[in-house]
Amino acid sequence: MRPPRGPVAALALAGVGAVLALAGCADADPASPASTGQVAAGASGTASPAAGATTSAASAPPGTATAPLLPYAGTGPGAVQGAATQAKSLVYVPEQLSASVQVIDPATLSVIATYPVARSPEHVVPSHDLKTLWVNSDAGNTLTSIDPTTGKVTGSLPVDDPYNLYFTPDGSSALVMAEARRRIDVRDPQSMKLIRSTPVPCVGLNHADFTADLKTLLVSCEFSGQLVVLDADANAVQSVIDLNAVQTPGATSPAQAMSMGGPKARLSKGASSMPQDVRLAPDGKSFLVADMLRNGVWVIDAATMKQTGFIQTGMGAHAVYPSRDAKSLYISNRDDASVTVIDAATLTPSAKWALPKGASPDMGGVTVDGSQLWLSGRYSSAVYVIDTKTGETIKTIPVKAGPHGLLVWPQPGRISLGHTGNMR
Repeated sequence: MRPPRGPVAALALAGVGAVLALAGCADADPASPASTGQVAAGASGTASPAAGATTSAASAPPGTATAPLLPYAGTGPGAVQGAATQAKSLVYVPEQLSASVQVIDPATLSVIATYPVARSPEHVVPSHDLKTLWVNSDAGNTLTSIDPTTGKVTGSLPVDDPYNLYFTPDGSSALVMAEARRRIDVRDPQSMKLIRSTPVPCVGLNHADFTADLKTLLVSCEFSGQLVVLDADANAVQSVIDLNAVQTPGATSPAQAMSMGGPKARLSKGASSMPQDVRLAPDGKSFLVADMLRNGVWVIDAATMKQTGFIQTGMGAHAVYPSRDAKSLYISNRDDASVTVIDAATLTPSAKWALPKGASPDMGGVTVDGSQLWLSGRYSSAVYVIDTKTGETIKTIPVKAGPHGLLVWPQPGRISLGHTGNMR
């Protein structure tokens, strides 16, 4: 989301509970491959049993029942594949207000390099083939490339308004979320040359994910309170899901949001919802969509693309990350310095972790072995390293101003679908 606002005022903690609503981001050379929470490819075997194996109808014998498509079957502990096996174990922090990317060594939990980049870097995104990391600078109209084998910047390309970046499942195209232009720009994934653009009937084009069969794309539009459904190649919008009409408990009113200023003041007239991160649930049956105004997570049926439920988590619910064993989902609550853990089987909250006072947890990722969750502190100039067994904050690492779409790299998985490591 852009542009950032000032420090978040103290807000009362929202209650944790599940409620169903039956409607509708250079100082030194990066260190050698290491360590904390990062396991060498093959060291831990393949995906855990909890992640399961993917079975498709096409491969099943005639007349037999097929197992559900499990999206994170290939992303279990230690299952690093392809070009990612050659990557250094590093964490990349794009700092929107400082026009820089800082590199953290997860073994020492310290910043080891700082690179200037174009204005307003939003996210660091692994390419579909896992060979390049792209820094998205939307206000600077630039994609900056990083070589993950060295952790160093290698060049830049002019690209109009790259707020966020995704890839078609077959890797044939890059999908640039051109938020200010209200369109998805389909580009060559190597040269980033424009192929075509698809306009969207919403405001604040933002985050996305694909269905388990990789045929359909769901995208959030934060300022108009909507979600748009497209085919996987983003040829055309198929439908629009309006979240504004559905009532939920513990919501922040539009008037309250306007008084907070910053991004929330950019809400479209009549909007009462502010959808953010979009992630497919581990069973592939539902999408979870974090909503900063509703202070929780929407449940969207992946087959019907209808809103079927709501899970209250905390003020400013922002990002959704599956655990490495695919049994839990971590929700960063940016406005109340917490992370809510959701049980993936029941879609109900199982724990809530308090972060240091004044924390503003935003985007990040889980380490290869699943032992740590890393999150940027959007308005607190910090990165938080959280123990996923205890929920304790292991380390608060000071960084430059405006840390946003942090990337923990490498990640397990065969391909990247974009964002801060949406792997399959």
